[in-house]
Amino acid sequence: MLDRQDVLGVAELGHLELSEEEVEKFSAQLSNVLESFKTIDAIDLADIEETSQVTGLSNITRPDKIKCEKDRTCCTTEELLGNVPDRDENLIIVPKILEGK
Repeated sequence: MLDRQDVLGVAELGHLELSEEEVEKFSAQLSNVLESFKTIDAIDLADIEETSQVTGLSNITRPDKIKCEKDRTCCTTEELLGNVPDRDENLIIVPKILEGK
């Protein structure tokens, strides 16, 4: 089972502040997760071919197209940006909402 310091180390990586109750709770939960990985790690996959996806699909993207529908108005970029209070060419400037450490 993970000890208190292990849980606090993981919490620090995620910038989380945990109560003592949460440390105890997450110690058990994280230990269960690690035990699950040990179970998975014990499976012999030597003869199993690696796969990245199983559907057989490749490059299913489509090109972007402007499509005017009956219930929507089509307008130019300039018309759209005409109501923006602060911009730099086609970029909308917004106030910063996150502070760095």
